[in-house]
Amino acid sequence: MASSHFIAFALVTIILPTLTMAAEHIVGDDKGWTVNFNYTTWASGKVFHVGDTLVFKYQPPHNLYKVDGNGFKNCVASGEPLTSGNDIITLGSTGKKWYICGFGNHCSELGQKLVINVEAEAPAPTPTPTPKPNAAYGLAASGYQIIVAAVAVVAGMIVA
Repeated sequence: MASSHFIAFALVTIILPTLTMAAEHIVGDDKGWTVNFNYTTWASGKVFHVGDTLVFKYQPPHNLYKVDGNGFKNCVASGEPLTSGNDIITLGSTGKKWYICGFGNHCSELGQKLVINVEAEAPAPTPTPTPKPNAAYGLAASGYQIIVAAVAVVAGMIVA
C-alpha cells in the first residue's frame, strides 16, 4: 500500500509540471494595456498557444473588448466590455484573436489594440539524452544512487 502511494506521488511529481506548461502573457509587459504603445511589436516573436492566458492590466477609463477582424480593423466595440483592470483571458482555441479598447479614440488613433494568432497546445518538452558517465564519475554516482534509493525506501515506510 505504501509503495503504491509513493509510486503515485513520484509519477505526479514528474508528470504534473509537463501538463501545466501554459504560459501567462502580461499584455504590454510593464506598460500594461494603454495608449501609444505598439502591441504589434509586443506580440511579435511571442508564440501563443491554446491554454495560455493573456492578462490585461489597466486603469480607467480603459476597457477591453474581444472583437472580430472587422471590429478590430474599424475599431468598433460590441458586446459587454471587460472593466476590472486585471482581465485574464484564457486562450481556448486556435486562430486569430482581436482585442481593442472601446474608450474614445484609444483604438482608432492611439493604437490601443492587439491581434494575436493562437497555435495548438505546446508540445511536451523533448527529454534530453542522459550523458554517459566517465570512469571517475562512476563511483560517486553509484554512491549517490544508493543514498537516493535508501531515502526513497525510508520515505515509503514513513508514508505507510
